[in-house]
Amino acid sequence: MIGKVIGALVGAEVEKRRQQSGLKGAVVGAMAVGLMRRLGPIGLALGGAYAAKKAYDRRKDGAIAA
Repeated sequence: MIGKVIGALVGAEVEKRRQQSGLKGAVVGAMAVGLMRRLGPIGLALGGAYAAKKAYDRRKDGAIAA
């Protein structure tokens, strides 16, 4: 279940970068979930680290009002 959440976050980051909503983010998120499952705990850590880094960068730039 955590892998699906991280996959959704990765897909959302792809769509935010493109400034669009569509199928590409969903496909990338689904592929990320499959890749994380194959890599096991290392894949889960990599996917979580990617999503956390993007959220940190966005917060540091002031895109999220705290």
